[in-house]
Amino acid sequence: MGTLANSSVTASTQLNVLISGGFQGAYEQLLPEFERSSGIKVTTGSGASQGTGPQTIAAQLARGVPADVVILSREGLDALIASSWIAAGTDVDLGRVPIGVAVRAMAPKPDVRTVESFKQALLQARTVAVPGSTSGIWLTTNVFPRLGIAERINVKVVPRGTDATGMLARGDADLAVLPISEIASAAGVDFAGAIAAEIQLIQVFSAAVVAGSKALEGSKRLIDFLASARASEAMRNCGVEPLASPG
Repeated sequence: MGTLANSSVTASTQLNVLISGGFQGAYEQLLPEFERSSGIKVTTGSGASQGTGPQTIAAQLARGVPADVVILSREGLDALIASSWIAAGTDVDLGRVPIGVAVRAMAPKPDVRTVESFKQALLQARTVAVPGSTSGIWLTTNVFPRLGIAERINVKVVPRGTDATGMLARGDADLAVLPISEIASAAGVDFAGAIAAEIQLIQVFSAAVVAGSKALEGSKRLIDFLASARASEAMRNCGVEPLASPG
């Protein structure tokens, strides 16, 4: 997508964004600069990329929550595209994030680098918290059954990554397994490591304009900014590998 820096976007333009947790840390670092440089005001709401319940991004769109731009996992975005919620051709991949393991701050960190060590860490945990969105769906429907431990571990599936890290910080779980970017931005938890490549899901977080948005040019301008090389440092600081091309 080409730059829209010269587009006729007025200073009174306002955007509504719905974003999932995996890209939120980087977004919050970048948004003030975008608002200053563009003169566009942005109101941000949050929701899960996938899953069930009223706070998924899809559920919010379905009940009429205002949104011009959505930022969520590629899996969640593809479902929105299939349901005709997205303006054709506006989707852009921003960055990718692996799944990692978190422990409560200052707690001993288990070795999770191999499939077997990750399995043992799960078996030794009293409670494992996972989000009910893309990463948690992958873990509960694919990884835990493949490891033969789906019926042997106490997994608490909660709506959002923030709920999983919150449980951990309160001491209500021993481990949380979720995108590294959500661990990096959470208080009261420490990063123990990424899970092994053999069972890893590298999530791509993407942005798109919602079909029917009356702020198409401003929405594209925000997405251009988030996809630019200028945004790369903030992404890396928040555990996201940028997909922007150099320059």
